[in-house]
Amino acid sequence: MTSPDRPKPARKIFDASTLVVLALVLTGAFFVYRREGGRGLLHILGEDSWLFVEILPKVLAGCLIGAFVQLLLPREVVARWVGGDSGLTGLAIATAIGAILPGGPFTIYPLAGAFLAIGAGVGPAVAFVTSWTLIGFNRAVIWEVPFFGIDFVILRAVASLPLPILAGFLAQALARVVPGGPRT
Repeated sequence: MTSPDRPKPARKIFDASTLVVLALVLTGAFFVYRREGGRGLLHILGEDSWLFVEILPKVLAGCLIGAFVQLLLPREVVARWVGGDSGLTGLAIATAIGAILPGGPFTIYPLAGAFLAIGAGVGPAVAFVTSWTLIGFNRAVIWEVPFFGIDFVILRAVASLPLPILAGFLAQALARVVPGGPRT
C-alpha cells in the first residue's frame, strides 16, 4: 500500500482474469436462459444477489484487515522475518502463522496480499496460504476432530506439515525464473 503522501497507482477494473470470469458468467447465463427461460435465469440472479449481500461484509472486512496490516506492520520487520531472503526460517514462520490463523478465504487472501505488498517473499506467502489450507488447526478442531478423532487429525497434520514449506521453496525458485513474475 502506498503511504498517504504518495499518489496511488491507477488500478485496472477489467484485467484478463475479470474478462475470463465475465465470459464464463455470460456463457452460463446464455445456457441457463436457453434451458430454463427468463424465469430460471431471474431465479438464479435473485439467489446469487442474496449470496452477494451475505458475503459482502466478509469481503469488506477481509480487505480492511489487509489494509490495516499494511499500515501497522513495519516493512522492515516483515522483510526480515518472512521476506524473500528469509529462507527456511521465513517459510517456517509463515507456515506456523497460516496453521494457527483462524478465518476463511475472505480474511486469509487479503492478508496474504497485504504481506506481499509490505515485503513478504513469494515463498513465505505461498507457505502461509498453503498451511492455512492444508493444516488449519482452527478448522481441524472444529470440524475434523468430531468426525475423525484426534488420532486421524494428528496424522493428517503431521503428514501435511512439510508441504507448505516445500510449496514455499518451489514458489520462491519459480519466482526467480518465471519472466514477469514476482521477484521476492
